[in-house]
Amino acid sequence: MFDVSFYIEEGEVFGFLGPNGAGKTTTIRHIMGFSKPEKGSTTVDGMDGWRDADRIQKEMGYLPGEIALPANLTGTQFIRYMAELRGVTDMTKTEYLLNKFELEPSGRLKRMSLGMKRKLAIVTAFMHDPRILALDEPTSGLDPVMQETFIEFVLEEKQQGKTILLSSHVFNEVEATCDRIAIIKEGRVVSEIVTDDLRHRQDKVYKLELLDDDEFVRFTGDTRLGIIAAHREKLQVTVGIHDNDINEFFFILSQFHLKYLKEEKFTLEEYFLDFYDREKTVAEGVGRVAR
Repeated sequence: MFDVSFYIEEGEVFGFLGPNGAGKTTTIRHIMGFSKPEKGSTTVDGMDGWRDADRIQKEMGYLPGEIALPANLTGTQFIRYMAELRGVTDMTKTEYLLNKFELEPSGRLKRMSLGMKRKLAIVTAFMHDPRILALDEPTSGLDPVMQETFIEFVLEEKQQGKTILLSSHVFNEVEATCDRIAIIKEGRVVSEIVTDDLRHRQDKVYKLELLDDDEFVRFTGDTRLGIIAAHREKLQVTVGIHDNDINEFFFILSQFHLKYLKEEKFTLEEYFLDFYDREKTVAEGVGRVAR
């Protein structure tokens, strides 16, 4: 069943994170008014997603996940067509975007690479300087340098107060640009998180390796420790600790012989995988001592 509900504050970049097939594109199509939801509704700046679809599509910036462009036009002709459609007469923003993304648009669209088509789609999504944008897998097909350029550009737009829905499965671009993030799984939002909370998380995770099997057994039998995972064959243990308990944790560690200890930085990817691997984790018994 498809059941998605969320809101985006004005001036916020909201991340919509999930793998292909999770429902991200379907949600955006409802928001843009390309399809009508069987139940529920979508609202954009007071406009109904279905009833006011024409106005929403004209005023919003939209970057589709799959790029389908008229093959018989050149990139320059397509830009002019979109400018006329949106009533854009000042091409200053367009020229800035072309330079920013290093796009020379004079060639025919049918001969453009996927990366060039993606750049062109970015230009036409932002050229009319919209206040609200929906971006579906915006960096798909871009090389790593252009992906970083796009992140930099979104942060520029964010500083100007733009409201952006950014749908992606690329962790670094979501984590770098978004204020809040929703994780979608099988047509449902399973979690929402404030990105700053993730960055300043008070729960720490440490990975360590014991000197020998006797030390491993003694360590994993200590009830004071919050053991997340333990692998006897490797003599390795992962432990979760809250900041408030860090001094006690290191006191306990001083009573064992270790080969190494390191902090595992908690990332958006790990947070995401917690939801997508939860059933697998339970089935495999991760979090228990592996004998």
